[in-house]
Amino acid sequence: MGTRLIHWIQAAWRAVRRLSGDDGYERYLAHHAAAHPDIPALPRKAWFAHQQQQKWSGIKRCC
Repeated sequence: MGTRLIHWIQAAWRAVRRLSGDDGYERYLAHHAAAHPDIPALPRKAWFAHQQQQKWSGIKRCC
């Protein structure tokens, strides 16, 4: 019963991190390694700055 609980907690934690975007850099690194192995990945600070720029640039209203 203890290992099942631990696995459930780990799965729940991964889901929370995924939904909140907390694991975004790790997902970026995995994608980058698979799709672009010949190009170096962005450092965490540069990746975060790029994400913030994408999130907050442009019009952010519906009407």
